[in-house]
Amino acid sequence: MASSPDAEASSGSTPEHTEGGPAPVGASTRRGRVRLRRAAVMAVPATLVAATLAIMTAQGALGVQFAISGMPFTVTASDLDGTGFEQFGGLDNMADGSPNAGDTGGQVLVVTSAIKSATLTKLCQSVDLGGTNLVIRAGAGKDKVTATDLTTDSTDLTGNASFGGMEIGNDASTLDKAGVQGPKGVFSQQADSVHIGELRQTNYATTAGVFTLPGLHLGFSGTGC
Repeated sequence: MASSPDAEASSGSTPEHTEGGPAPVGASTRRGRVRLRRAAVMAVPATLVAATLAIMTAQGALGVQFAISGMPFTVTASDLDGTGFEQFGGLDNMADGSPNAGDTGGQVLVVTSAIKSATLTKLCQSVDLGGTNLVIRAGAGKDKVTATDLTTDSTDLTGNASFGGMEIGNDASTLDKAGVQGPKGVFSQQADSVHIGELRQTNYATTAGVFTLPGLHLGFSGTGC
């Protein structure tokens, strides 16, 4: 799983600070930036304690309508089952001046997957903060994670997939299975149903109408999902 650029910078070849001597130039600044970013990331997943998330666009269709942080996060599930599936390409944009922009111009090329109704078993989500991972787990018991109007913007997706009522080659602006439309002229696909076993995603954004996480556990770990 990719580490954040600042976290990579903090683990570079900075000379060791000897006792009594001056700190290396820039070392305290880098350490401070990592600590601040850890605190900032903690504040976002904490909202999941309420076990629901509602984000609607002005048009009534769900999709990523916010400036992304540019920090990738990993999502895994032993099984995902959904009805109303769509998939198409797009671009996510970071906030102006984001320290994670690098040489990308603040944009990330992603594949958007939209599911009208989804059930996930043994969900795990982790964010690499540099030296530690913020990990969220849910749905490991008899009650599974459920989501409506779920969209994920991913740069990598793996698993064992099967689809029902598959259509490949649609214009993204004409999709009608999950209630989300992509840009006109963009290649896309959709299906009536989807099952993905051993799901693993590298994501930059997620939205949902309602996101319910039974058995939620949030904490820090030396390893991610």
